[in-house]
Amino acid sequence: MAASATLGTSTCGRVCFPKRQFSSSLKPNSATVSELGFVASHLSGLKIPNDLSFQPLKQPISTNFAPFLQPVARRVCPFTGKKANKANKISHSAHKTKKLQFVNLQYKKIWWEAGKRYVKLRLSTKALKTIEKNGLDAVAKKAGIDLRKE
Repeated sequence: MAASATLGTSTCGRVCFPKRQFSSSLKPNSATVSELGFVASHLSGLKIPNDLSFQPLKQPISTNFAPFLQPVARRVCPFTGKKANKANKISHSAHKTKKLQFVNLQYKKIWWEAGKRYVKLRLSTKALKTIEKNGLDAVAKKAGIDLRKE
């Protein structure tokens, strides 16, 4: 019983540790703070102002941020809106695992009669068949695609 009292165990069996005593040397000197006007932060050397009377900026800071990596084109047909389908891959033992069935997208140069030039598009084979049947202008107008930008 005497050993448990010296270790600091409680009646429920948990070990209790004494609270730490912090020395006053870690606290900044008030004279130093008033002379310098800031408190040196212990986190990565940042300087934090002592007075909290700073005003927030009226306008947000804007930068010309250009991401290093360009966004990757999604596997979606712009004309038909077809995209990947979630499905199960079923083995011989009927074990099911998830898989994606992607759209059959092709890069094609198609003659655009109104613009008198070729237009390079990435579209599905279903959209190719629809363009052959109805024409490029009609399909692009229905999908809301402006071919003059491309």
